[in-house]
Amino acid sequence: MTETSSWLTATEQHAWRSFVRMQDKLTGRLARELQAESGLSSADYGVLVHLTEVPEGRLRVLELAKAVEWEKSRMSHHINRMAKRGLVVREECPEDGRVAFIAITPAGREAIATAAPRHVEAVRRLFIDPLSAKELDTLAQIANRVLEGLEKDPA
Repeated sequence: MTETSSWLTATEQHAWRSFVRMQDKLTGRLARELQAESGLSSADYGVLVHLTEVPEGRLRVLELAKAVEWEKSRMSHHINRMAKRGLVVREECPEDGRVAFIAITPAGREAIATAAPRHVEAVRRLFIDPLSAKELDTLAQIANRVLEGLEKDPA
């Protein structure tokens, strides 16, 4: 084991482990409910959300992979599975044959439109409602500070 001069204090370790445990439990529960109620995996949902957030409903493969923090190969495999189910299509770029776009289909739009209200209800029930407005504001500030650090130090 490598020596480190900056082991976590008991308070830091407690905060970190509580965060990880909460994240694991929350994402697991949301994923199970989403799958059971809509047939979409959380990965499907994430891809469809990103595609519906752009006016043309399509993104370059690499842009989409970056948005969901996936490697290109994982994105390709997942997109192939989603395409087989009719949720997305792969479109080639006429100007540059090396570039491919992923576009949401009408079936993909219908799937997300059906899943979103139930998913939002679950997010509200499991995450939003247990917290006060002040706690939500503090949590957003913390998340934004961590995200800023991650954006400055891309891996």
